[in-house]
Amino acid sequence: MTTPPAAPPRWVLHVDMDQFLVAVELLRRPDLVGRPVIVGGRGDPTERAVVSTASYEAREHGVGSGMPLRVAVRKCPDAVLLPVDRPVYEAASARVMQTLKDLPGTVVEVLGWDEAFVGVHTDDPEATAGSVRATVLEATGLHCSVGIGDTLVRAKTATGFGKPRGTFVLTRETWLDVMGERPTTALWGVGPRISARLAGLGIDTVAQLASAPVEALVAELGPSGGAHVGRLGRGGGRDWPDDTPWVARAHGHETTYQRDLDPAEVPEALRVLAEQVVADLRREERAAMRVHLKVRVKPFFTSTKVRKLAEPTYDVDVIATTAHELYLALGDDRPVRLLGIRGEMVPPEGGY
Repeated sequence: MTTPPAAPPRWVLHVDMDQFLVAVELLRRPDLVGRPVIVGGRGDPTERAVVSTASYEAREHGVGSGMPLRVAVRKCPDAVLLPVDRPVYEAASARVMQTLKDLPGTVVEVLGWDEAFVGVHTDDPEATAGSVRATVLEATGLHCSVGIGDTLVRAKTATGFGKPRGTFVLTRETWLDVMGERPTTALWGVGPRISARLAGLGIDTVAQLASAPVEALVAELGPSGGAHVGRLGRGGGRDWPDDTPWVARAHGHETTYQRDLDPAEVPEALRVLAEQVVADLRREERAAMRVHLKVRVKPFFTSTKVRKLAEPTYDVDVIATTAHELYLALGDDRPVRLLGIRGEMVPPEGGY
């Protein structure tokens, strides 16, 4: 009896588009190739807006995502500023993701506009990654980088070492050699706050986190948080993408105002946001059961509050009034820079 050949091993590829928004703009404006380009807001540095994406040429001047446009222009005065064109980026993203889904034998988990995990069976993951990069470029005109790993965390982390337009491999065997001496903030999902709490435990590097007793992490970060961060330190976690269709849990809108609002102007501003949220909820055909409020006051202090509604609703007045009550509960009458409302919806039939 002939033994069937063993199936090729499973690998996770993390496909991340290079300078995605800028790259899409360069397809429309090839005359800008090689120049520092910044995409953000309405492309006006006199307005309150931040950098969405900067070209590699702009990054060489210290420009980065999330930076105020006015600061970015000071760092790179020769940069070309372009406004965010969301529909164009969404269309480009859809082409990229469909290209990945059309690859034979793949399982694709979309992470956002410009990145996805792709599960493949292959004896040569680097050759497969090269093929993926070439296929995406041919189909969309856009370049990507690919991280290769035996878990999602390792694949996602590997991508940073392959950028731009390259590949990198991280496995259980190489994880600590590459990551061990790096700070804990080098890990996906570990920001300054968690890093500071880990530092309080004497944990400053990935290697220290990987060997830390789980009991100490749980005591500091809670049962789920401690266990999760411990797995991150080892590069562990899921080893295969989940292609279950994503179902939204909430819809929200927020606005950064070009002129600070005083408290008397907040109710009307909240009503405008509530109307936008309800329009999204109706398209989803799932009512709001909780209202989340986000407020940023001058100079730059941000607060969030949430309240469960007595019953699910599409009523703009109820959502706007609830948001205003949450605002009043903050007891902060400083000028308002930003307001946001998010309507958390009732679960779909059958749950998530």
